[in-house]
Parts: sequence; C-alpha cells; structure tokens
Amino acid sequence: MEIAILYQDEQLVAVHKPSGLLVHRSPLSRDRVYLLQTLRDQLGRRLYPVHRLDRATSGVLVFAFDAETAHALNQAFTEQRVEKTYLAIVRGWPEPPEGHIDRPVRDDDREAHREAASDYRRLATATLPVANRRYPTSRYALVGLWPKTGRRHQLRIHMERISYPIIGDTTHGDGEHNRIFREHLGLDRLMLHALSLRLPHPAEPDQILDLRAQPGDQFALALERLGMAEISEIFCGKILEWESASGAKQANHIREGRT
Repeated sequence: MEIAILYQDEQLVAVHKPSGLLVHRSPLSRDRVYLLQTLRDQLGRRLYPVHRLDRATSGVLVFAFDAETAHALNQAFTEQRVEKTYLAIVRGWPEPPEGHIDRPVRDDDREAHREAASDYRRLATATLPVANRRYPTSRYALVGLWPKTGRRHQLRIHMERISYPIIGDTTHGDGEHNRIFREHLGLDRLMLHALSLRLPHPAEPDQILDLRAQPGDQFALALERLGMAEISEIFCGKILEWESASGAKQANHIREGRT
C-alpha cells in the first residue's frame, strides 16, 4: 500500500488517509497494517502524529518530522488556530439547512462531558426510491461540517444529536439506513471525509497552508449513485463561500489530491 502525499516540506507531511486504516497501533486492534508505520516505511523518516482521524474517516491527516514541529502544530490545534472542513452524507434533509451545534460530548475515556461545538450546512439532497420503516422513500443529504472543538467522535455525535446521523456510523448512526446503503448502493463505509485543513505553518506562522483531499473511493461512488457527482464542483464552491463568510484567511498554498 502506498499513501497519497498531499503536501511535504522539511517540517511536515500531509497525506490522504484512506477509510478503514488505523493511524497507529492500538492494544485492542489486531490489524497488521497501520498508516503511521506504512508512511514511515514509504518516506524513510520518523513521524510525529499531531492530530487524529477515526479508522473509518478518510481525508487530510498531518504528521510532523520532528518534535519541535509537532509541538508547534499541537499548540495550533489546541488553541483552535486550525480550520477543519468535513463532508458527510447524512440521513434526512437537515432543517434548518445550516446551523450551529453546541452540545457537550465525552472525550476519549473521560467520565465528564466537555464543551463541543460544530457548524453544519446542507449542500445537496437526494431521495432513493427505497422504503424504510417510516416512509415509502429514503432521503439523504450531503453536508459540510466545521468542528470548532476537537472531541472524539464529535461530528458523529453532534449529527446524531440533531437527528441527522452520518451514514455508515455503526455506533451513533441509524442501522436501517446503513443497511439500505449496503444492500441498495453496495456501500458500507462511514460517509465522513476530512476535506481540508487550514493551519499556520510552524516554521512561518504568517504562511497559511490550505491542505485538501478530494473525496475518493466509496464516498465519491456514493455521490455518483445519489446523483450528486455532477455538482461536486458546486458543493466545493459553497464550502469556500462559507469559509469566506466566516472570515477564513486566504491560503498561500493549496495542495489537492484524490485517491
């Protein structure tokens, strides 16, 4: 397996993480292949993780090449100086079509809930002629998601809390609609993709890196089978408009990739 490189310099590397691949070894996992070790072997360099993506989530993931860079990047994430954009396919058509979710979630193994905030925007809708337990057809939407905090499973929990769970989520999702995707579309992954990261470069804080990974594999196939493939350019444009309206900084470097 070769990991797709989105951006690389002397301080860091950004990659397109595929869905289904663990980032690093876990005591509870029996996986033999991990992204961290695979990328180390591919680049021949030591890597320092600075943030996380769930096994089932695809998209942009950044590693540092040294401890100093890792510390600077960790600080940027902690201080919320990193802008994250995700795409998700959810059950239903979110109403209102855009909004802010401010609900605490449990982070990692902590017993106490912690503050968590996310923004969402409905980008496109589709209807499948497949009956579910409540309706004769099934509705789905493509949404843009902007987490303002970095809690574990935050976006998955937040979308479930407002009754629009992400398709393919076996923990916080809707089993019936996951089954519809498997049986009628032939798709069984979590429909959550980390589209972009905007962050200050640790060596040059005034330089903003805009790192992007266009949806690939089953996510792109889902868009096609839901009749959304032709508007991919449109929804990416809407995301950019949202970021501009939110006061996002102009990026100095843009790197795009697809796997």
